[in-house]
Amino acid sequence: MFVMELTYTAPVERVEPLMEAHVAWLDGLYEEGVFIASGRKKPRDGGIILAVGDDRAGIEKIAATDPFVVGAVCTYRITEFIATKTAPELAPYRQQPAS
Repeated sequence: MFVMELTYTAPVERVEPLMEAHVAWLDGLYEEGVFIASGRKKPRDGGIILAVGDDRAGIEKIAATDPFVVGAVCTYRITEFIATKTAPELAPYRQQPAS
């Protein structure tokens, strides 16, 4: 599992014109089952995406296709973690640490 933290590198006025394309990008990855939660940070200086994937390289490739990245208005910090405990609704995403 991955926490994808995006931080705006440009004023929100430059981010807003890319928002519709960014939301469409999010929607497609929700449909594929890669993203399971997302939203704006408070204060509004970026956002957070909770993603599932086989490896970090794959998630990094996905992040590179975000219209915000393509438009040079954000950067990503990606943190991988092992979800050993979850809410019951997220039980399918629970993982066991490698021995």
